[in-house]
Amino acid sequence: MGLQAFNEIKAKEKISTNKRLNEILQRVGKRIAAVAPVKDFNWEFLLIESREMNAFCLPGGKVAFYTGILPAIENEAAMAIVMGHEVAHAVLRHGAQRVSQQMALQGGIAVLDATVLQSRENRGLVLAGLGLGAQVGVILPFSRGHESEADDFGIRYAAQAGYDPSEGPRFWSRFAKATGGSGAPNFLSTHPTSASRIEHLEKLQQQAAAVYETSPRYGLGERF
Repeated sequence: MGLQAFNEIKAKEKISTNKRLNEILQRVGKRIAAVAPVKDFNWEFLLIESREMNAFCLPGGKVAFYTGILPAIENEAAMAIVMGHEVAHAVLRHGAQRVSQQMALQGGIAVLDATVLQSRENRGLVLAGLGLGAQVGVILPFSRGHESEADDFGIRYAAQAGYDPSEGPRFWSRFAKATGGSGAPNFLSTHPTSASRIEHLEKLQQQAAAVYETSPRYGLGERF
């Protein structure tokens, strides 16, 4: 599924031909891939021309960055923080877990619909409420848990790859400024707020710094 989605993205999106930025992406990508605890990923790193401030890693090691996020990233270390986070999602199989959970949730609601709800005049409203309740009570916290876990592993991958982990909170500060701090309240979002992420990453600094001390030292790397 990951490979199919990646091929569709490559066919649809405009791929960047910027030689310097592509060289940086490949360099950071290879360093992160070298420390990721997987052996069967066929790594590929893609730079997409778009104003979208985003990046992702599909199952199997298919990584893409949108050029819109690069001004907030600013340097290799921040790119490594973001890439480490996205790679962690794939390594930890978060995508597969979310698909499984969605299937289980849909099956549970279907069973309820076929049994206790059939005779209710307000069946549609009850189902809508169930969907909302499930979304806020189960799906979103589960997703936020994945995001926090990916932050934990991602900053470690970046430090192992030789990049200064202290750039993590600074990147999220820049990202929050670039996006105006907009977004849904934390309890209604699949992602933690930038402020929550900054606080979380700051708590991880001591552990990440210890990893960084025993790794190659590239610091912040090249600036964009």
